[in-house]
Amino acid sequence: MPPRTRAKGATVIAVANQKGGVAKTTSVASLGAAFAELGKRVLLVDLDPQACLTFSLGVDPEGVEGSMHDVLTGRLPLADILLECADGVDLAPSSIDLAGTEAVLLARPGREFILGNALAEQAKNYDIILLDCSPSLGVLTLGALTAASGLIIPMPCEMLGHRGVGQLLDTVRDVKKILNKKLTVLGVLPTMFDSRSGHQQEVLADVGERYGLPVLTPPIPRTVRFAEAPAVGRSILETARKSKGAAAYRAVAKDVLTRI
Repeated sequence: MPPRTRAKGATVIAVANQKGGVAKTTSVASLGAAFAELGKRVLLVDLDPQACLTFSLGVDPEGVEGSMHDVLTGRLPLADILLECADGVDLAPSSIDLAGTEAVLLARPGREFILGNALAEQAKNYDIILLDCSPSLGVLTLGALTAASGLIIPMPCEMLGHRGVGQLLDTVRDVKKILNKKLTVLGVLPTMFDSRSGHQQEVLADVGERYGLPVLTPPIPRTVRFAEAPAVGRSILETARKSKGAAAYRAVAKDVLTRI
């Protein structure tokens, strides 16, 4: 089993929800840009084989020379794949090869600690490392929860958005018992919020009490600006700087900093 090492110097935050379509990748890109605006050295790690974060930051996943697949399988050190991106953040990109990484790792002892060990090699160079997890509770997400000290759970303000959060929290409890006692849920991040909807207002009021978790504020509003940003490889903080969505992520970033 590999030795367990912590990412000393950086605060590692996993952004996870095994339900897709919850604005997870948008939240990672936008929070990363907001932290960078606040003067933080930020690394974004794409752990999703679909490579949506990589694409959103203007990087062609098919054109990268190395990806997180190479890091997790021991082919390359993390330093060799890092890319500088336009929003003032660094990126550890994904590629389609990551789809086969879990199968490779399943046969390896201590597989849950491989990601954390890789991050520790670069942690002194960053203040915050955000992990964009795949929409599943497989080996890659377990590795992220083992490596992280904090967890943010993006969740749409609709009743179906609750689906899967309970299962994720069960996994978090298991991880804390066995793999990572320091893991803390920083909060649920309400996304795609429409303040005109009474139903969404009710869900927002209910979510913290239902799960006994803090709720990050303010909720992220629904806006077409989020869909436009990836087309130019930038976050909404650059493409629509004065929009309500950009303002919300800036405020949430400040909220997160008070919790870490």
